[in-house]
Amino acid sequence: MASPKYTLTQQVIEEEWVLIQAAQKFPARFGVLYSRYYEQIFRFIYQRMGDEELTADICAQTFLKAMQNLSRYSYKGVPFSAWLYRIASNEIAQFYRQNQKNRVITLEDNYVNNLKEELDEKEELEINIGILEKVIKELKPDEVQMVEMRFFEKRPFKEIGDILDMTENNAKVKVYRILQKMKKLFDDLSTE
Repeated sequence: MASPKYTLTQQVIEEEWVLIQAAQKFPARFGVLYSRYYEQIFRFIYQRMGDEELTADICAQTFLKAMQNLSRYSYKGVPFSAWLYRIASNEIAQFYRQNQKNRVITLEDNYVNNLKEELDEKEELEINIGILEKVIKELKPDEVQMVEMRFFEKRPFKEIGDILDMTENNAKVKVYRILQKMKKLFDDLSTE
């Protein structure tokens, strides 16, 4: 799978809006949008589910809801994918609520290294997978989602803001606060 490109130019977003309008008038044209975004939405869900079959089901549900609600979608100058990610996030949360299961977080070495670079900026923190797992368990679900998007998926703040329906600046502030919270948790857990 190729790495997804998260940031789109305004021209691409406007061209995408033309495709959306066509799909709003002729639902059969939704297939173009489905083909364009299926792989990245599937990957987004899989990172949070860890099960290919469940991921396929939730991905299908995400696109079904998107198609059913496409007539209510309005152009706001942000990528269509932000709307799809929001739907996918809601579907994932709903699955975990209904099934009373714990959310899956994939901790790969490169994810830990990305996060370590940010956390270790001014202080020498002992970061290992065991402590990181404990720290992440202490975070709220929305905080975990922001950590995943920023450090595991390397999304720009603008994209995070678009997906979570907040400003880019608000996304930056929230991520900064989450990092401060994580640093404190690392310090506390490292001294135990």
